Amino acid sequence: MQTLLNEKQQSVISIATFTANGDMARLEPAFNDGLNSGLTINEIKEILVQMYAYAGFPRSLNALSAFMAVTQARCQKGIRDETGNPATPLPDGWNSLESGSINQSKLVGQPVVGAVFEFAPAIDQFLKAHLFGDIFQRDVLDWQTRELATISALAAMQGVNSQLESHYTISLNNGLTPEQLWDFTNILTIKCESAMAANAREVLHRLLVKLNREIPSENTNTGNIMSEKFVGNGIFPKGPKNEAYAQYFQGTSYLNMLSTTGVTIGNVVFEPGCRNNWHIHHKGGQILLVTGGRGWYQEWDQPARPLVAGDVVNIPPGTKHWHGAAKDSWFAHIAVEVPANGSSNEWLESVDNEHYNLLP
Repeated sequence: MQTLLNEKQQSVISIATFTANGDMARLEPAFNDGLNSGLTINEIKEILVQMYAYAGFPRSLNALSAFMAVTQARCQKGIRDETGNPATPLPDGWNSLESGSINQSKLVGQPVVGAVFEFAPAIDQFLKAHLFGDIFQRDVLDWQTRELATISALAAMQGVNSQLESHYTISLNNGLTPEQLWDFTNILTIKCESAMAANAREVLHRLLVKLNREIPSENTNTGNIMSEKFVGNGIFPKGPKNEAYAQYFQGTSYLNMLSTTGVTIGNVVFEPGCRNNWHIHHKGGQILLVTGGRGWYQEWDQPARPLVAGDVVNIPPGTKHWHGAAKDSWFAHIAVEVPANGSSNEWLESVDNEHYNLLP
């Protein structure tokens, strides 16, 4: 039976990723999502403290300052978040180097040696004593959560695929399953960036082949992870059911009009399998800004184009096309109507099931 990452774990991914790549604009809502999912204040602080070991003090300090501001703002609004347990004090006579060596061996599954550590013994000592001794010994977070934060940070950084592969291995050694790690790459697609997710998935795929482990299906878990809560990262509410245009959709969609004057802009959310009919925007055209999930866009007599968060589709006027969700994933985009005198929409035939079901 497949095991999925829960809401807290998904929040850990966002927080660690946006901390590591310095995306402060998306970090603030990630903090709110994390607290709303049940992470305690001390658990989030612990994630940010660990991030300094992987992303550096500047990123960690920036994130801690931003988190402090978020907690203060929530307190002013009357939101009482759980502080959580502090780290258990270390016992008398604690030896960071000795204990860190033990922790590192447990995490990796064997003692860690290598030419680089012989070349620079100081880095070996710092890793064992400080990272795996002082930091990993702190029990505010369990080791699975720390590894989830670590692979999130490494996925957000360029040029560290070897370390990402190593920490995927550590994650597997400490109870995270291939399905959960595959879900991790799905969540990166949904909540972060598609290019980042594609690289993280390629590294994971290569490792699983090397370990002779079964590769999860491309479609495994995506729909389960893509609950409506996470469509579009919670930037725009999904709005009520799209009753006004329901006759032009197969499946259930939701519409939240963001602007109806000047430029018409709507947030459209599709349940898994939902898509609109073939249609044409006359004169004005349309622009789609994908904010979450996985979906499709297709022009007449052209192959279907897969869509994930961050993709932009510029639809010229007069182009027959359709767009909607993948079979197993929620999907969300912002639809921007390009203003033009006499613009109109022409709704045409539905996208037949035989054609749609051929799409992966």
